[in-house]
Amino acid sequence: MEMFNPPHPGEIIADSLEELGLGIRDLARALNVAPSTVQRLVSCKAAVTPEMAVKLSKVLGSSPRLWLKLQESYQTADKPC
Repeated sequence: MEMFNPPHPGEIIADSLEELGLGIRDLARALNVAPSTVQRLVSCKAAVTPEMAVKLSKVLGSSPRLWLKLQESYQTADKPC
């Protein structure tokens, strides 16, 4: 039986940036955070917090709950990015 390893939310954020033709600085500006914060997210070195989930939902869509659920699923699987 094959195990499903859920992606880190940062992987989804990185895919969204690519699809939208945006860079890390663009997203950082839209989220009102430092570019280093976005870089840590997309490199899977930072977790999505409740505050960040709200910001991501406003800028990239979906709900804060979805972003938090993605983070929870990733952490529960405990797999590297």
